[in-house]
Amino acid sequence: MLTRKQMDLLEFIHNRMQKEGIPPSFDEMKEALNLRSKSGIHRLITALEERGFIRRLPHRARALEIIRLPENLDNGGFKPRVIEGSAPAPRTAMPISSSHALELPVMGRIAAGTPIEAIQVASHNVSVPGEMLAQGGKHYALEVKGDSMIDAGINDGDIVVIHEQTDADNGDIVVALVEDQEATLKRLRKRGSAIALEAANPAYETRVYRDDQVKVQGRLVGLIRTY
Repeated sequence: MLTRKQMDLLEFIHNRMQKEGIPPSFDEMKEALNLRSKSGIHRLITALEERGFIRRLPHRARALEIIRLPENLDNGGFKPRVIEGSAPAPRTAMPISSSHALELPVMGRIAAGTPIEAIQVASHNVSVPGEMLAQGGKHYALEVKGDSMIDAGINDGDIVVIHEQTDADNGDIVVALVEDQEATLKRLRKRGSAIALEAANPAYETRVYRDDQVKVQGRLVGLIRTY
């Protein structure tokens, strides 16, 4: 059983794919369903995926595939696309079988959106491939909250692996502590005596601070996602 919003979104995606051959963007879905933010679209897509109507294809833009339709939308004519073979793994993907797993503490949640309270206490541990930590030094993990880094491939609910360090290069994705109170995951841009924390989602504005207001807590070196 689908809710009205779930049904509306599935129908909108199906009609767009029938017409143009590709799924709509998240912005187009948000506007079509008259939602205020894309986080609502993420929740609807997750619900449709859990119910077996769509599938998200990793490592591809607009990576949605409709697997089946409800009877009232199907009309007996829907044929799911068959994918031959398997999707190629990204160049940096690590085979789990050959990776020595190490335990890292998950230090709570980090905002990929509006900054949240600073991370302080480990909540649990997560296993990560040892090769992800090849550069040495201290590492920790954080659970992502929000969608402001989605265009960098970082989704709400992902686990990010962070190398602990106090500085980073322009363009690095970092954990930044703002005014010793709030932590956020953003792309770092240095502008003279100012630091810009840049989102990877046009729905979020870039925030600019004095360099003494921002402390780098670590740099992103890996990501773990559960489907």
